[in-house]
Amino acid sequence: MNSPASPVPDMEQQLSAAARRLAQGGLVAFPTETVYGLGADAENPQALASIYAAKGRPANHPVIVHVAPEADLGYWAASVPAEARALIQAFWPGPLTLILPRAPHIPAAVSGGQDSIGLRCPSHPVAQALLREFARQKPNGQGGVAAPSANKFGQVSPTHAAHVRTEFPELGTDQLLVLEGGPSEVGIESTIVDVSRLGLGVGPVLLRPGHISAAQLAEVLGAPPARPDQDAPQVSGSLKAHYAPHTPLQVLPLDQLLDAARQSLPNNLSGRTAVVVFNPELLNTMSDVDTLKCNADPAVYARELYALLRRLDEQGYDRILMEQPPRTATWQAVNDRIGRAAAAFL
Repeated sequence: MNSPASPVPDMEQQLSAAARRLAQGGLVAFPTETVYGLGADAENPQALASIYAAKGRPANHPVIVHVAPEADLGYWAASVPAEARALIQAFWPGPLTLILPRAPHIPAAVSGGQDSIGLRCPSHPVAQALLREFARQKPNGQGGVAAPSANKFGQVSPTHAAHVRTEFPELGTDQLLVLEGGPSEVGIESTIVDVSRLGLGVGPVLLRPGHISAAQLAEVLGAPPARPDQDAPQVSGSLKAHYAPHTPLQVLPLDQLLDAARQSLPNNLSGRTAVVVFNPELLNTMSDVDTLKCNADPAVYARELYALLRRLDEQGYDRILMEQPPRTATWQAVNDRIGRAAAAFL
């Protein structure tokens, strides 16, 4: 997978301005390899509150703190166990968030009031350049940017800068600075692993699947991570309904999808249906149905998913029907995202 190009000279001025904006308590949307983030100074409670206000995010829902590769994790976390360091060595910079015990001086607002903290080191060069410049402007050299996805709470995450601007039309450039970084490479949010409770005898727990699979984690940890338990920390994207488009969405096995596509919509709807399937030829004979072919590679599917949902929203369909991908380990992250998106309409 090719990495985005390094920041160009005029981008350096934008990065400097963005770092100053963060230092002044403002909001900056920036690209990462997963999705675009809505960032603020992780140590400024007022700046954190502005993230929650802009997104309409519940105050008890934690955000992830993004740090540069050379950051001192001991500044942010009360402890960094060996399991966490092994995962960092294997997957950072990259699409992996670790839940660790939060250092006492870090505001509880980043964790929704919990004693844990989510830390991630993104691989996107623009994100890294911003984090480094922001840290440089800090007296102690430790700058972290709290950044959930740059969209209204519960809606489809942005994978292009244009998505961010569309999402927050009410915020002018004096309120939200948006950095360009091209389309997100991964396209779905990071894998989240809880390693905050090892001292309590609870091993690593996979709280949110992502581009880094459970099998890859197991190779590093020596055993598969556990499934979420009732005492696991709350994390981003853990609600049953999330990542939802505005257009009603159903995810169905192929036979049920074909039956649903044949059914007429209520009279108050125009009847425009978008059907996303692996083999569009199966629906060639249906009227009032627009078929789109989805990619059979789960990594490509994930990369294209959110942009597709946003495009279908813009095109005014009355419903979206998506074929259920295979229920295999390689499709776990995709199934998680589209399952939560469809749950918003149950």
